[in-house]
Amino acid sequence: MNPNPHLRTLHHICIVAIDLDRAVAYYESLGVGPWYDYPKSTAYKEFEVPSREASAAMRYKCANLDNVQLQLCKPPELDCPQRRFLDEHGEGVHHLGFETPDLTDARAHAGRLGLGVLAPGRRADGSGFCYFDTREGAGVVLEVRRTQR
Repeated sequence: MNPNPHLRTLHHICIVAIDLDRAVAYYESLGVGPWYDYPKSTAYKEFEVPSREASAAMRYKCANLDNVQLQLCKPPELDCPQRRFLDEHGEGVHHLGFETPDLTDARAHAGRLGLGVLAPGRRADGSGFCYFDTREGAGVVLEVRRTQR
């Protein structure tokens, strides 16, 4: 087995939640936090998501732990993958996000592995994300991302 160089550094775990305030309060009662709103960054030059309206309405809370970021996501009532996940499975882990230095290479590598792309987004500086269709095999969606610097 050759390790996938783009799935080596876990950046975040994203959990879909019905009520962000309730979820944050619960995690805080366990000593997890502090929590902050996910910062929306600069515009994407490539942005292929199922619904731009749903993406804009998505709400996230994040907590940076020592080794990984925990994200809580509340999808809007609009049709989107996170809403469908919540409606079909209830609250739980929607995806794992991995940091990669090269989104283009990560996407090409995933293609060679036969992974379909669910949603890509890229900014002018090369940062962005790509979600892959891995739910059937991995049990969750896998994402690669390059953080904006």
